[in-house]
Parts: sequence; structure tokens; C-alpha cells
Amino acid sequence: MPFHIHCHDDPAKPGLRAHLRAIHLEYMIAHKEMILFGGPLKDAGGTSIGSTLALNCRTQAEVDAFLAEEPYTRHGLFRSVDINRLAVMIPEAHPGFLDRELKRERGAAS
Repeated sequence: MPFHIHCHDDPAKPGLRAHLRAIHLEYMIAHKEMILFGGPLKDAGGTSIGSTLALNCRTQAEVDAFLAEEPYTRHGLFRSVDINRLAVMIPEAHPGFLDRELKRERGAAS
């Protein structure tokens, strides 16, 4: 099951994200086979305020190892990092999955 990582930048560290961006991108490219999706979180004005990632990892230990070497994390950019398992519903892994889930849910509500 994939993991979702939700990070908020430390506002006391302005400029650190821009300073680290090139090595962060190199790290993402080197690990792209395990990244399902990801990107910066933006405020209403378009300023990056954090990051979100979905990683295809089997264990929390794999996620922890990835983050331990990830440049933004390693250099203390983030004020907070939340990690949760992610059940991917959309896009459907198998055609008809959502229809079956809806049918099951409606049956459970009866």
C-alpha cells in the first residue's frame, strides 16, 4: 500500500527551499520509480509552503529511509511531516472498482 507524506515548510527558514531545490530535484529524479506523485504545496498567492508525496513503499521503514536522505528533510526545511498509508481509489487500479465499492457501501447501509 502506498504512503502519503504531507510536509509544511518552517516559516523561520525563508529561502532554504530555493537554495536546496536543485539537489532536491536530483534526488526526486534518482528515486522516481518509487514516487507515485508529488509536488509543492502552494498558498493562495502561489508561494510554496510545503510538499506532498505519495510513495510506493511496502513498509514505514522504506519511507523513513527515503526521507532520511531527501535534501529538504535532511536540511531541516520542514516544520512538520505527517506520514500515512494511502488507499488509492482514483485512478482505479482495476476497471469497475469504484462501482463495486459503491455497491458494497450501499449494501452495508441497508
